[in-house]
Amino acid sequence: MAVRAVCSVCPRIALAGMIALSPGCLWKTDTLSSTANDSLTLPKRYDASVAPLTEIESGLLALFADDKLRAYVEKALEANPDLKASAARLEEAGFNMRKAYAPMVPALDLTGDASRSKSRVNGNTARNSRYNAGLDVQWEIDVWGRIRAGGRAFARDKDAAAADYAAARESIAAQTMQAYFELIAAESLLDLSQRRLSSFQKTLQLVERRFESGTGDLGDLDLARTDVENTKSQLAGRIDSRDQAARQLAVLTGSYPDANSSAGKWPALGQGIQAGIPSTLLMNRPDIDAAYQRIRAADSRVKVAHSDLYPRFSLTASGGYQSSTLKNFTDADFSVWSIAGNLAAPLIDGGQRRAELGAANARAKEALAQYQSTVLNAFREVENALGSERYLLNQQQATSRALAAAQSAEERVLRNYESGLVEVLALLVTQRRSFATEESLIDIRRLRYKNRVALALALGKGI
Repeated sequence: MAVRAVCSVCPRIALAGMIALSPGCLWKTDTLSSTANDSLTLPKRYDASVAPLTEIESGLLALFADDKLRAYVEKALEANPDLKASAARLEEAGFNMRKAYAPMVPALDLTGDASRSKSRVNGNTARNSRYNAGLDVQWEIDVWGRIRAGGRAFARDKDAAAADYAAARESIAAQTMQAYFELIAAESLLDLSQRRLSSFQKTLQLVERRFESGTGDLGDLDLARTDVENTKSQLAGRIDSRDQAARQLAVLTGSYPDANSSAGKWPALGQGIQAGIPSTLLMNRPDIDAAYQRIRAADSRVKVAHSDLYPRFSLTASGGYQSSTLKNFTDADFSVWSIAGNLAAPLIDGGQRRAELGAANARAKEALAQYQSTVLNAFREVENALGSERYLLNQQQATSRALAAAQSAEERVLRNYESGLVEVLALLVTQRRSFATEESLIDIRRLRYKNRVALALALGKGI
C-alpha cells in the first residue's frame, strides 16, 4: 500500500516512493522548479532489514527497563545546557515571527515636545512658549504580499526551530543512554582487569611454589611476573577510562564533570525494533521536518525578494494640538493634522534587488540540496544500524561460545600444570586468551546496546 504525504504548502501529493518537491511549491522566477524534479526512488523495504521484529512504539526509554538509566535521561532533558540553548533558539524564532508580521498592523506613535524662548529687541523682552502633541500613523499596504511572505518565512523558521528542538531532545536522550552503556562497559572492563590481576597473581604464587620446590625454573617465574605487571598497568588505564566515562555522563546531565556517576548492570536487551518501510522515516524524523521547513522558508524569502522589485504603497497620517500655554493645551483652537499617500518605486539601484533575488533563489536551491542530503543521511543511519543489529548479534553469539571454550580450556590446562604435564607458558597463553575473549564480549555487548539506541534514534522513535 502506498503511503502518501500531502504537502502543506500546496495540494500536490508525493508518493512514498519519491522524494521530490513539486515545482508548484517554489517561486517561479528562477529555474529552481526544474531542480525540484530531481527525485530519489525508495525501495519497498530497507536493504539491511531482517525478519519483522517486535515493534516498540513508545520511544527510546521503552527500550530498556532500567530506573537508573531513566533517571539520567530525565535529568539530561531537564538540565543539559545544549538543550537549553536549543529551547532558547525556539523562543527567539517565535519573537522573530511576531516581529515579521508586525508591519501588517498600522504603526501608531505618540509625539510631544515643549519649547520656551526669550528675546530682547529695542529694550523690549519677549518670551514665547510652545507645546505640541500629536499622533503619527504609518501603514504599508501589502499589495504584492511582501510582508505576508516575510511573515511566512519566519513562521517556517519557527517550525524548523521547533523540529530542531525535538531532534535535540532525542539526540541528548540517545547520547545519555549511550554514555550510560559506555560507563557500564568501563566498569565491567575494570572488574575484568581486577579479576585478571587476581588470577595472574595466583598463577605467580603457583609458579613460585614450583620454583621453590625445584620443579620450575627462573624463566617461568619471569613470565608470570610479566603478566602480573602488565595487568597492573592495564588496571590503571581501566580506572582512568571508567572515570572519563563517568565525567561524560555527568556533563550530559548538566552536572559538574566529576567521576561520581555510577551505572548498574546491563539491562535486559529484548528483541529489535521493527524498521517498517523507508517512506515512514520522512514523517518520523524531526531533522527531516526541520530541513523541509527551511525549504518553505527559503521559498517565501524568494517571494520577498521578488516583491522588492515592485513599488511600495504606504499611508501616513498625523494629528495633534499646539498651544502657547500648557493649562489651555487641550482647549487650543490651533489643531493640526495631515494625511498622505506614498509611493516608492526602485528605478536605478545598480542591480542590487535583482542580485538579492538571485541570491534568494540560490539559497532556496541550497535548502533543497540540504534537505536531500538530510534524507539520504537518515536512510544511511537506518541501514547501518539495521546491518549492525544483525552482525553484532552474530558476533556476540560466536564470542560467547568462544569464551565458554576458552574458560574450559583454562581449567584443564591449570589442572595439567599443577600435575606437571604442561609448561607455564601454556597456562599463561590460555589465561590471556580467556580474558581477551571476555574483554571482546564486553565490547561487543557495549556496541549492541549503543547500536540499539542508534537504531531507535535513526527511525525517529522519539523519547
